[in-house]
Amino acid sequence: MNAHVFAWSGQLTPLQQKASKELLASVGQNQSHLVHAVCGAGKTELLFPAIFACLQAGKRVCVAAPRTDVILELFPRFQKVFPNTTIHALFGGAPDQQGFPELILATTHQLYRFENAFDVVLVDEADAFPYYADETLQKAVTKAAKQDAAIHYVTATPTKSLKTTNQSILTRRYHGQDLPVPKFVSLWGYSRQLKKGKIPLKIQNWINEKIETNTPFLIFLPTIEMLENFPGDLPRVHAEHPDRKELVMQLREKKIPGLLTTTILERGVTIENVHVAVVGAEQPIFTSSALIQISGRVGRSALYPDGDITFFHHGISREMDKAQDAIEGWNRS
Repeated sequence: MNAHVFAWSGQLTPLQQKASKELLASVGQNQSHLVHAVCGAGKTELLFPAIFACLQAGKRVCVAAPRTDVILELFPRFQKVFPNTTIHALFGGAPDQQGFPELILATTHQLYRFENAFDVVLVDEADAFPYYADETLQKAVTKAAKQDAAIHYVTATPTKSLKTTNQSILTRRYHGQDLPVPKFVSLWGYSRQLKKGKIPLKIQNWINEKIETNTPFLIFLPTIEMLENFPGDLPRVHAEHPDRKELVMQLREKKIPGLLTTTILERGVTIENVHVAVVGAEQPIFTSSALIQISGRVGRSALYPDGDITFFHHGISREMDKAQDAIEGWNRS
């Protein structure tokens, strides 16, 4: 059995510290816990002490998330923090990994493979598609946990069903700066212009400005069809894209100026100083929680705590208003 090592030298903020202690207490008492933390609050870091305590107690831990991107982002971070722990990352197409894992990071789909396997299960981004909408996936998570094991949840945008009696709420980012508030910019008839192979002038100006200032950017589009037919040669990614991981890495390393994407990159992706635009923010795919998560890509770094988040729209939706109100509300709290 490995002698687990906790190799994290970071410092939790007082808010993170409080939430971390509350989660640790709930895990110790085997009571379900929700960490409701704004995007960029540093929620992964506050999980570390509870996970370490479980590993030291000989418990087997699973951190699950609906999206592969989240698992890919978490895996190297957990390997650094727990260097003596056998950790496996499970997702569609993952390579074979050696040894018996004491800590597993897995997409929720991968949990169909387990039964009564984990003493502790933490579900990150528990309100993300497809998990929140798929009862069989939710049952797979319950089945993977040991019979009486509590399941804990972590997200910035919890659905009503996730709210448990034990909750920690973090309304500030770890660097203490306000969340960037989305701007609404009207873009009448954008869909018609794009169909004709023209990038609307306001979007083109937005792109040009980012390229001129060498600022990485993401442009979210409502459909794969619009993504694929978007004029120009900007790289583009969606859920089935084979090179998604590589393209995100290239953006992070500033080898490409920006990426066009569907909502697949709304969570679990951190790119320093990234600026974000949503085209067609009024479309039904962009729920308030999706728009909050998308906005949460901006200003995550202490070096670049603000940034541009623009919702281009053909009419303001209630969901856009709800997202903007929620972000402004957190900044006031």
